Amino acid sequence: MHKTKEIFINGFALFSMFFGAGNLILPPFLGKGAGSLWLWVTLGFFITAVFIPMLGILAHARLQGTMYDFGKKVSPIFSLIYCFIMYAICIALPAPRTASVTHEMAIAPYFNSSSLVTSSIYFGLVFIFTMNRSKVLTLLGKFLTPLIIFILLAIIFIGIFSAPETITSSAFKTPFVDGLLEGYQTFDAIASIVVGGVLVISMNFNTNTSFEEKKELITKAGFIAGLGLLIIYAGLIYNGVLFSSTFGESATRTEILTSLSNQTLGNIGSVFLSVLVALACFTTAVGIITGTADYFKGINNNSQKVFTITAIIGCLLGIAVGQFDVKYIINIALPALMFIYPITIILIILNVLPEKYTSTTVFKIVIGVTFLFSIPDFLGFVINPEYLLGLKNSIPFANQNLGWILPTVLSFVIANLIERKKLNSTE
Repeated sequence: MHKTKEIFINGFALFSMFFGAGNLILPPFLGKGAGSLWLWVTLGFFITAVFIPMLGILAHARLQGTMYDFGKKVSPIFSLIYCFIMYAICIALPAPRTASVTHEMAIAPYFNSSSLVTSSIYFGLVFIFTMNRSKVLTLLGKFLTPLIIFILLAIIFIGIFSAPETITSSAFKTPFVDGLLEGYQTFDAIASIVVGGVLVISMNFNTNTSFEEKKELITKAGFIAGLGLLIIYAGLIYNGVLFSSTFGESATRTEILTSLSNQTLGNIGSVFLSVLVALACFTTAVGIITGTADYFKGINNNSQKVFTITAIIGCLLGIAVGQFDVKYIINIALPALMFIYPITIILIILNVLPEKYTSTTVFKIVIGVTFLFSIPDFLGFVINPEYLLGLKNSIPFANQNLGWILPTVLSFVIANLIERKKLNSTE
């Protein structure tokens, strides 16, 4: 009985970690364009927004270390560079996006103030909380997540029984791929590596719990968290489908979520959701800035000065980027995500697979190939795509921004065949 309780507690803790308020704006937007093909969209979104992040937690359970351990088989230098890039992305994109979501959902509809004022006050408070590590955030987190879940479930169930009968046709040519790529914007695969290690280590296991018992607990907790995320995401996508005819053609992600809450909960419910989303965004921003500052403090002899400087830089970046609207931040995040997400996904998968298939040589070859074939997707959002047409046409799935998948799979198979041949020749 005690073990079951522990599994559920850890499962809810994992759910809370991945349940970023910014992610709430993505599923209804997908539903709006999905139409009758919403199941394919949901499947694609599930893979990159739920399944891969849960594998990231399992990888942490196996490694029992830090983010650095994910890439050390490639090389120590690669792992250091990878860690630096990951933390740089976190403070430059998802952290500022929380301020933008807060402005669009909780400030702009009720107050006539600029987004720069919002982001300045917002990250000023983030800096204060980061430097003081207030327990208020922990208390907010305990109450915020259940309240937001309750409101979202209310939106989902009320929406199912009160939606218009008209469902628009799908606007996606490749719904599965669109769902897959929109899942990148949750940043949850990145989150699973960045803060997953801290969560796994801090889980309240008994000191006499064996490695395999810990692994079992984390696996079952991951299943509970993943199931919870799938229910919420699928419900919001489906509601986006049901109410698609009521949204404006050019409605933004935040406008769609706000409209959905208005139509199901009324004005009071919508205001309540806006306040909770703003608070949840705030806790996420503090967590990102604090985690990043902790990392750079750790690699600089636990220097408090480095911690403070990192927090200042993170908050200044937040003010600068957070003043832009959510759509703009999502668009500028695309090149970085197209580059770092494939590498992150493959690092997670390699660290979950049995060690006999993931030697140092396999790591180096597979990550090298993934890096190489992610470049066209990255460049496609930086320069004129017409220059890349010939190259993309020659790589399978490259026109869907998934050109790295087949070469990565082939390189994994070839690298393992080489390793088996080397092993057989030495016997």
